Amino acid sequence: LSLTFSPPRFPPIPGPDRSPLTPYRKLNVGFVPPAPRTPRSATPQVSLQTQLEALRKKRDDLDREIRKLDAEGFTVEELEEHIHQLHEYNDIKDVGQMLLGKLAVIRGVTTRELYNEFGLEVDD
Repeated sequence: LSLTFSPPRFPPIPGPDRSPLTPYRKLNVGFVPPAPRTPRSATPQVSLQTQLEALRKKRDDLDREIRKLDAEGFTVEELEEHIHQLHEYNDIKDVGQMLLGKLAVIRGVTTRELYNEFGLEVDD
């Protein structure tokens, strides 16, 4: 005895402006290729000049912000240390989230219930 599975066959449902698909109908009839791209060399010079001016303005704004932070006593080293501490905090938080998730699965409860049990806020 040999059993084979064949999916059920449903009649095609034609759309309002379509005829039913058959094995004999070509699917790519009437295909219109997309419009060709404009080469980069054809980009107007004015647009490039505008982009350049916007980048210069952004650079000047960032330089002003750096000078302001320097005047307030902040240093690059201090910023790098804060970034390092944030990365470490996020790594520890990710491990905590993973452990809470695994504990919730083991106990068959939601993580929200565990947050309440351990006195944590959902935003923690």
